[in-house]
Amino acid sequence: MPRPYATPAPARVWRVIAEGLQDRVRRNLRLFGRFGVVGASGVVVNLVTLVLLKRLGPAPDLAVVGLPVGDYHVRWYHVFSTVAFLVANLWNFQLNRSWTFHSAKHARWWAEYLPFLMVGLLAQMVGLVLLTLLMHPGSAIALSPEVFDDSTGFRTRLYWAQLVVIALVTPLSFVLNKLWTFAAVRGPHRAQPDGGPG
Repeated sequence: MPRPYATPAPARVWRVIAEGLQDRVRRNLRLFGRFGVVGASGVVVNLVTLVLLKRLGPAPDLAVVGLPVGDYHVRWYHVFSTVAFLVANLWNFQLNRSWTFHSAKHARWWAEYLPFLMVGLLAQMVGLVLLTLLMHPGSAIALSPEVFDDSTGFRTRLYWAQLVVIALVTPLSFVLNKLWTFAAVRGPHRAQPDGGPG
């Protein structure tokens, strides 16, 4: 005879499924939050590197490699952006490995860094296309040279274009890194550092 106040079996099953989904959503939001904090610090590293390169290097709009068609060339701002990406990528990787995904004990450094770098390079390629469209005066989405006239650091077109690019490619980077780079730390029986299930 069932207990008078017992939850019927189907209702218990659905409650367990719902609680499991809520736990997974909470864990993913926590990971995304940590990923965002690391990413914010990486934005600072990226922009500091970019500012230094812009101040020490040639004019950002000068062509490094001329392309045979039109005036869309590889320019110094592409080089500056890529170097800034590489510095920030290494910074972000180490922080994500040790703090966000806690994977340092689960995989070798190079085994995780190479996929992280590949994901980052994919995002950087997308970012370079966006950067070109934001910087090139003939582009439909170019940042206005009247507003971003390079008269001060806060009005420097390259810095704002880089920030827009980072904001747009971060979600892609998070999903790919979670699913591929740091996959070694996921598993049904691994405990999370905060005591929750894996």
